[in-house]
Amino acid sequence: MTNLNIPSKITNITSNFLEQKSVNIFLKRDDLIHNIVSGNKWRKLKYNFEVAHSEGYRTILSFGGAYSNHLHALSYAAHINGFNSIGVIRGEKHKNINSTLSFCQDYNMLLHYIKRHDYRLNKYSEKFKSSLKEKFGDFFLIPEGGNNLLGVKGCEEILQEVDITYDYVCCPVGSGCTISGLIRSMNQNTHLLGFCPFSKVEEQRDSIISFCSHMPLDNWELIPDYEFGGFGKINSNLIKFVRQFKIDYSIELDLLYMGKLFYFLFDLINKGFFRKKSRILILHTGGLQGLNGFNFKY
Repeated sequence: MTNLNIPSKITNITSNFLEQKSVNIFLKRDDLIHNIVSGNKWRKLKYNFEVAHSEGYRTILSFGGAYSNHLHALSYAAHINGFNSIGVIRGEKHKNINSTLSFCQDYNMLLHYIKRHDYRLNKYSEKFKSSLKEKFGDFFLIPEGGNNLLGVKGCEEILQEVDITYDYVCCPVGSGCTISGLIRSMNQNTHLLGFCPFSKVEEQRDSIISFCSHMPLDNWELIPDYEFGGFGKINSNLIKFVRQFKIDYSIELDLLYMGKLFYFLFDLINKGFFRKKSRILILHTGGLQGLNGFNFKY
């Protein structure tokens, strides 16, 4: 891909609140890497695409929900890089297709729907993979969220672009790919907070440990959703917070990942979680295309 803004810039966020709490925040703007394949998406796809190309694959298949940032980015990136793409969608097909899946179809992604129960239990089973190959032919498989070693390798490069000092790193956690890359590449004196939009984080923790078993386990932790009820759950408080954040800092946040990250981060700052003069580096992972669905719903 061309026209990628890498390395992404770093913005120092300031406000009276942060000055009163004596906390310094720096936001790494991966949301500005590309107008479509933004955030951490290209980092997770880059090496997967390289291997798929080198091994002669013409089709890439991956998984995601109906508002998947991953599939949205993959459909576009696959199209302009000469691949066919297939998206295995969690849930049943609805009569009116949403903006995310409509975009995927516009870039020639073939959509295949499976029931949520089957998706959860079988999506990576050899039997299911064989059934997909019988239906679609040969393909290069990228796990949901780009969560494989090639995706982690791409995310390891994020902190290599940072030339400022920091005490903490913060990022949202979906599949666990991005945070695994950060853990594998960060200074062991740094502490990492992964903000999860889920109320239960066992699956993400297990995935991270599988990629980072050779790393210290005491310099990172996962912060679950302790207010909104889990993935995809939002309320008026979060909507108001995200709107006010844009007014205060001229930075847009999505509601599923970055909105919850900053909501809980500011709550921790307010409660005195961070020592005085802490320097916090936050990764903005994009995901702004998902706002279209929430704008329609609300």
